[in-house]
Amino acid sequence: MSTLSVRLPESVHRKLKQMAEKEGVSMNQLISLAVAEKLSALMTEDYLNERAKKANPENFRKMLKKVPDAEPEPYDTL
Repeated sequence: MSTLSVRLPESVHRKLKQMAEKEGVSMNQLISLAVAEKLSALMTEDYLNERAKKANPENFRKMLKKVPDAEPEPYDTL
């Protein structure tokens, strides 16, 4: 495990403390979870961007042509 010193604005620190108490976890746990969630989102974005670079638009259009032209089920409409 590593140690990291972080400077936070007082308002963020207060909210962090309040939310950690509300969630029943330490501030360190809440920060670790928040960082892990953000890293996951950024890594997912990178992954999807890399996959998109490999996409073949013509193959995509061919797949779309196979989709039947039908109205959606009532539960699947806006």
